Amino acid sequence: MRNKLRFGAILAILGCSIVLVSCGSFGGNKSKKSGKSSTTGWNYNDPNFGGFTVSSVKEQKVGPGLVAIEGGTFTMGATQENVYYEWDNTPRQVTVSSFFMDQTEVSNTDYLEYIYWLNRIYGSEYPEMIERALPDTLVWRNSMSYNEPMVEIYFRHPAYGDYPVVGVSWLQANDYALWRSDRVNEMLLIEAGVLKFDDNQNAENHFTTDGYLAGTYTGVSGNGQRAKMEDGIILPKYRLPTEAEWEYAALGLVGNTEGERITQRKVYPWNSDGVRSQEKNYTGSYMANFKRGSGDYMGVAGSLNDGATFPAPVTAYWPNDYGLYNMAGNVAEWVLDVYRPLSFEDFADQNPYRGDSENINYRDGDYMSTIQNDWNNKEDQDYTKQMYDYGKTTLISDHSRVYKGGSWADGPYYLSPSTRRYLDENQSSSTIGFRCAMNKIGTTYGK
Repeated sequence: MRNKLRFGAILAILGCSIVLVSCGSFGGNKSKKSGKSSTTGWNYNDPNFGGFTVSSVKEQKVGPGLVAIEGGTFTMGATQENVYYEWDNTPRQVTVSSFFMDQTEVSNTDYLEYIYWLNRIYGSEYPEMIERALPDTLVWRNSMSYNEPMVEIYFRHPAYGDYPVVGVSWLQANDYALWRSDRVNEMLLIEAGVLKFDDNQNAENHFTTDGYLAGTYTGVSGNGQRAKMEDGIILPKYRLPTEAEWEYAALGLVGNTEGERITQRKVYPWNSDGVRSQEKNYTGSYMANFKRGSGDYMGVAGSLNDGATFPAPVTAYWPNDYGLYNMAGNVAEWVLDVYRPLSFEDFADQNPYRGDSENINYRDGDYMSTIQNDWNNKEDQDYTKQMYDYGKTTLISDHSRVYKGGSWADGPYYLSPSTRRYLDENQSSSTIGFRCAMNKIGTTYGK
């Protein structure tokens, strides 16, 4: 009996080995390694066999300034009592795909580089392009405060170069992200030898990623070749993070699970329920730049708490577990989403996002979203229109954009990543900045 069992086990092992050998002989992996198509038998990267090219690039390059955020599931929404009774962030379990995110908020120096480029390309012919991009420095003006120095020097003086840019609207932030995408991809093509630096670019002829891929921009050729998306050189576009991505990254739930069960709901981006550090040698130090209480923005001279009466440098304070700085305090940050008050059913449970122009109003809580409505009834139609009648019954419109996190002028309640507020996409504030994100291509893990 023992011999029969042993013989059966040997046969099973041999059977598995035969399968593995067969897969190795005829599967796609070996053919790809040998440079030959597993479906046609034709050679890859061989001009004598049609010239079909297959890139050796296997992973997406990490763009400048970005940190890898490994995705996963988490409970999105309120982590503390809603003291304002807004009830617009009901907790719900969602999954966020892996992505990349700026390690810091976009700084004044970062944004000044953008303004410099616009001046170089558009300055003489289209000065309105520069004017449209400039931050509104008047956001610092307060009728009952002496903030004129901030109005005059905060954006341009080198002493504030590493401080977060403010006075930028949601629309301006998106324009910056698109510009940044083009400059990064242009440099990657130059580094790859495909292009040479073209100092003669102007308003009618300058590099954009879309223009290059479409063939409308040729530039100065480097090695005589033309890159394609299939080559793996060109990165996806920089963009604002979605609300779900921002909240997930801010919480930094790295390793904070047992299997798929979240064992701790963090109130802040750090591992404590308070706003002071519990680390050895730093016990009692403030973890973020915020307003401690009425009239207390930085503490007492000689014993400052957060040490900043306005914004602080973008790398001030401790980063969270993803290595991201100032995901609480300093400045609040724009995200992609259109604002709507939430119900439990409002969002998808995978990569939730409200912002697609075709779906901004989908299940947005108005009467149209309910099962009671009757679209043949004029009263029901009128009621739906009244719910989002901007300027009459609400300040929420299709141009209301979410911003997340607390700022230097906010109390500790807003330091929680779950809190959400909104502002018109054309408006700006001295308390709102932004950072960029990028899609993660290929493997799901964040490295």
